[in-house]
Amino acid sequence: MYCANFIFDTKRFDEDFHRLDALIAAAAKETEGYLGEESWEDTKTGRISNVYYWSTEEGLKQLITHPKHLEAKKRYSEWLSGYQVVISQVMRTYGDKTMQHPLLE
Repeated sequence: MYCANFIFDTKRFDEDFHRLDALIAAAAKETEGYLGEESWEDTKTGRISNVYYWSTEEGLKQLITHPKHLEAKKRYSEWLSGYQVVISQVMRTYGDKTMQHPLLE
């Protein structure tokens, strides 16, 4: 399994941001091996983390090279004051299976 964690600090969101964000989310769901996603926000700082999961690396690569993702990447400074991306291979996942999670579905 693979995970892409997109961590960012917001500047301002406009109509173009929300349009591209929705298109990228839809594109992610159409990639090979897409398992799901989660989003987290630190209420003290406003920092947001979007985490996407795939069963294969190919799906992750499909999203990274998607035209809408590339468009958003070129324009990130309009909407974000900084970002960090962490790509990782999931070695294991476990829990008591009482909560919903993309890796349990």
